[in-house]
Amino acid sequence: MKPAKVIVDTGPVVAFLNRADMYHDWAVSQFGRINPPLYTCEAVISEVCFLLRHTEKGIPNTLSLLERDLIRIPFRLDEEMNMLTSLLKKYRDVPMSLADACLVRMSEQITESVIFTLDSDFRIYRKQKRSVIPLIIPDFS
Repeated sequence: MKPAKVIVDTGPVVAFLNRADMYHDWAVSQFGRINPPLYTCEAVISEVCFLLRHTEKGIPNTLSLLERDLIRIPFRLDEEMNMLTSLLKKYRDVPMSLADACLVRMSEQITESVIFTLDSDFRIYRKQKRSVIPLIIPDFS
């Protein structure tokens, strides 16, 4: 069986890079099981950099994941505005972030993908309007 392509959300990257994060050990363990590259969007990288701005080497280490091609950004926000607007409207009561909308859209575009996240809202979101999105998520989130 071919390994799934992994789309990574903000939480696991922050936890992986921040030893003080309560999910650090879990994130390190999961990253060790995943064959790179992982896929994400610029909105996620922006969130990670913001959350790690006060962490020593947080931003350089985040950018290093991209430079080393461990994480790739194949998503084009400008090409997906109609779909993102629709998702954001559909899930406005959750509420859905732009990053989450991008990842849901990516899960529709990348066949056999799973989303690696700490965000339980992904248990609510659906791809292609009705399909459950496969997740890598801790049992305790």
